This record gives sequence, C-alpha cells and structure tokens, in this order.
Amino acid sequence: MARTALTRSEVLDAAAALVRQHGPAALTMRKLAAELGTAVTSIYWHIGNRESLLDALVERTVLEMGAIAPRGTTPVDRVVSLARRLRRELRARPHLIAMVHERGLTERMFLPAQQALVREVHAAGLRGAAAADAVRAVQFQVVGFLLVERNRERAPAQSPGEGALWSAPPPARDVPRDAALARALARPVDPDRLFTTSVRALVSALLTPPAAVGDDRITPSGP
Repeated sequence: MARTALTRSEVLDAAAALVRQHGPAALTMRKLAAELGTAVTSIYWHIGNRESLLDALVERTVLEMGAIAPRGTTPVDRVVSLARRLRRELRARPHLIAMVHERGLTERMFLPAQQALVREVHAAGLRGAAAADAVRAVQFQVVGFLLVERNRERAPAQSPGEGALWSAPPPARDVPRDAALARALARPVDPDRLFTTSVRALVSALLTPPAAVGDDRITPSGP
C-alpha cells in the first residue's frame, strides 16, 4: 500500500542515499518510489521530474558543504580542522560532488569553506595576496590529496607492492640506509594520519609571520 504522507526532505534523503550507494545512473523515479513505498506521482508532486530532483540534490549538497565550522584554540589547529572536515565531507559523497561539478557549481560549493578559511587566516594576521595564497593552498591540498587517495583505492593490485619493495635493500647506492624509514614505508599508508601531518606542516608554514623566518629585504646603505 502506498504511503499517504511524504515530505520533500524524505524524498531527497532517499534519493541521496541511492546516489551514494549506486551512483546517479541508478536514480530512477520508479526505484525511488519503491524505496519510499509511495507512488511515482507523489514524488512528482513534491519534487518535479528527474532533472528537478537532481537539481534539488545538487542544491542540498552545496548547502551541506557550507556547514563547515572550525575547531581548536590556535590558528593552526582551527585551519587544520577545517581542512580535515572538508576532506571528510568530500569523501562521504563522491557521486553527489560529481553531480555538483557537472552542473558547474563547484566554485559555489567551495565558497563557504573558502570564507571560513579566510576568517581563520585573517585572525592569524595574514592579509591580501598572502591570505589568498594560504586559502588556496589549503584547498588545493585537500582536493589533491583526495584525488591521490581515490586513485590509489581504484588502482589494480601491485606486484611487487610498496611493502615488498621497501623490505629489500634500497635500489640505488645513493639512497641512505635507514632501517626505520624502510619499515615505515613498507607498512600500509594511514591516509588520515598522513593527511593531518601534511596539512599541519603546510598550514604551520603558511601562518608563520615572515619576520619569524628571516627578512631578506635589502635595506638602503648609509651615505
């Protein structure tokens, strides 16, 4: 028996779940109606046709990606927390993010995260081009790291793998012999730890005041 009560939010929740599990191609009005236990006409009433449904999903994804808030007490901790949260949100909804990209809304989707980063780098004392570079560097680090992660996850099994290669002696004579390093490289990558380590190093360098790392400006000589 078809349901008599249905909300727009319930339709979008079910549609998003189908897209996350099976991709946009699996999202048909009939399949969605079956998931909801309702008639197709009820979905049309709340959302419209399939294109309207996809547009609504994209719009909601854009809004969800905007709900990213920093945590921490130091500027570095707060920016790192934003980067970690952004990576998690992007990883959680790859198909939905792809739909956003296909509709030309990627820049709009990233704007709230950029604005949050701007607030934090301003609070850390950066202004102008230096602040813009910091915001974009963090954003590129997140997206670039995510692309590498996905490529590694989708790659065919490697033989020999990294573990086997680094369990053997270094392949070149000029490679330092470092047993602890070789053991670490032979172990599987921990993406979460590696991401936090890399983004923290990047942010720490970006937020370091120029005077603290040396001033190379040429000062006028006396008469």
